[in-house]
Amino acid sequence: MSRPTDIASAEQLASEGNVAEAIARLSAINRTQRDPAIETRLVALRRDAPKPAPNPPRRWPPRARKRFRVGDGPPEVRGAQLYLRDVQSGILRHGSLLVRGLLSPARVTQLVEHIDRAFDGYDAFARGTPASETAPSFVPYEAPTIDETQRTWIRNGGGVLAVESPSALFDVIEAFDDSGISAIAREYLGEPPMILASKWTLRRIRPSEHTFDPDAGLDFHQDGSFMGTDIRTLNVWVALSHCGLDAPGLDIVPRRLEHVVRTGSDGAGMDWTVGPSLARQVGPIATPIFAPGDALLFDHLMLHRTGLRPQMTADRYAIEAWFAAPSTYADAQLAITY
Repeated sequence: MSRPTDIASAEQLASEGNVAEAIARLSAINRTQRDPAIETRLVALRRDAPKPAPNPPRRWPPRARKRFRVGDGPPEVRGAQLYLRDVQSGILRHGSLLVRGLLSPARVTQLVEHIDRAFDGYDAFARGTPASETAPSFVPYEAPTIDETQRTWIRNGGGVLAVESPSALFDVIEAFDDSGISAIAREYLGEPPMILASKWTLRRIRPSEHTFDPDAGLDFHQDGSFMGTDIRTLNVWVALSHCGLDAPGLDIVPRRLEHVVRTGSDGAGMDWTVGPSLARQVGPIATPIFAPGDALLFDHLMLHRTGLRPQMTADRYAIEAWFAAPSTYADAQLAITY
């Protein structure tokens, strides 16, 4: 079939309710010849697709076997040897799992370029440039909970939502499929994963744009403090630059927590964050050193913060990609089809 016929066939599938197959066909077409219109359409299809019927696993959490020793930091594996049992043991016993070399250097370079274009597109849009001129690097996502106030808050924190950069989102998903993390997410959650659209974020932290008070430090948080705890999630946090020495990384408590730590006290700056002094009481603080392409896997109960130090001057590029199980996702987080 010709390309227009292929696209029409995919749209026919979508109109008949077979959105998953429509997404698969349009994605295949886009791989052969990139098309901003298709990439933007894929975002809309993922957003508007019917939510799958809940089909939770019979047992949760699964039995996580002991595979790693308790150490000063998160357990580590190589991306080429990533198995479900490692993810289960890492997260459910130690709070997180560090995966070395999850993404290839070529993918890292591609995604860094996407992030720069997404930030440039958002900044132009914020100055008044119409979306027709910032697409496909930046296309405003239509959802009641995403407005200019929310976008500004995310941008001030060094982020742009991935669903607002259709070309970047397409390649993030392609990278996850190629690396095997998509299959891992499905196995780990026990259901086809969904994207939490309000939490898939393209990150670019420039220390020169942030103030740092060495006396106060930065707050820690658990995403479960505002997402809820009766959910099943998997966050794939991927470093796209060297992080933790010259560029900001992550400070984490490398232990499994089964509850939300007290928030809004001990010097915390917000009602959903945890003061640094309390975090240190919960457990030792680790600051993993990331190379480009490394990833940290964790869920909504891991206590962490951006690891920013006064001496850090290099930019940090990263992707934060939250998956959720359809039977437990929170509506406020805008769960959409993966």
